[in-house]
Amino acid sequence: MKIAILDDYQNIALSLADWDSLGAEIEVFTHAIGSQDELAERLAGAEVVVAMRERTRFPAELLARLTDLKLLVSTGERNAAIDLKAARRHGIVVCGTGYLSHPTAEHTWALILAAARNLAVELPAMREGRWQTTVGTPLHGRTLGLLGLGRLGSRVARVGQAFGMETVAWSQNLTPERAAEHDVTAVSKEELFRRADVLSVHLVLSKRTRGLVGAAEFALMKPDALIVNTSRGPVIDEAALLDALREKKIGGAALDVYDVEPLPADHPLRTLPNATLTPHIGYVSKDVYDVFYRDAVEDIAAWQAGEPVRVMTLD
Repeated sequence: MKIAILDDYQNIALSLADWDSLGAEIEVFTHAIGSQDELAERLAGAEVVVAMRERTRFPAELLARLTDLKLLVSTGERNAAIDLKAARRHGIVVCGTGYLSHPTAEHTWALILAAARNLAVELPAMREGRWQTTVGTPLHGRTLGLLGLGRLGSRVARVGQAFGMETVAWSQNLTPERAAEHDVTAVSKEELFRRADVLSVHLVLSKRTRGLVGAAEFALMKPDALIVNTSRGPVIDEAALLDALREKKIGGAALDVYDVEPLPADHPLRTLPNATLTPHIGYVSKDVYDVFYRDAVEDIAAWQAGEPVRVMTLD
């Protein structure tokens, strides 16, 4: 059996689980493979592919070309980059793994604090010998707006409350009662964008959330407000975001996720001083990777035994 492990950027997968127990030939890919033609060529002969979340897309046309593929394991509990209908048509079993949400919540606050205190400017300034070049914004007494109050949004809310922030939230299915369970006030979508000094996105990407934050929403925001996204890039309309940042319609953005990943080296977001950027590392932590790769090995062993576990199904 041949196993391909994709997008292991840190070259750490083999050290975090007992891959030898599978008795397989294993090939690890440590860099992103951009084109479907190259993917089809490099994955030829692999019966099992382990994908790192949504770093590599598996549309129907690619799955049709992977004629040897029998099992596709994706780290995490869901993967919008896999065409599950096409996988089923081709007899490919798709399995997921466990996941831990707290590292992403922690990273959300790393971004909020970095942006509020202008660390993207101050850190390089210190290395260049300069001193106190900006004035930071305190969070106490400000309003934290949460676009989504699920597992991640509620964790982020608790930290905001510890900082002395007022917490408000909106999502399409959020009720006042559900929000109150987290000491959060449910508001309308328009009120959320008007009131938030920091607006943090915590929604799953779907047809109804793609492009949910656009020009109309940025127009509602305060001119010094900060928008934070550790969820999925396309929840925010990128063109509208670029316009809001360039025209200083908002105070800034702190982003860990993008429409295209890895973010191209010449992407305009990289040039904007009011954008604090990290390379989708919210979940990239040892605890999460331990779960991902341990469960991936377990998925493969169970499939070999004819009893696959954590099988992803169509909603």
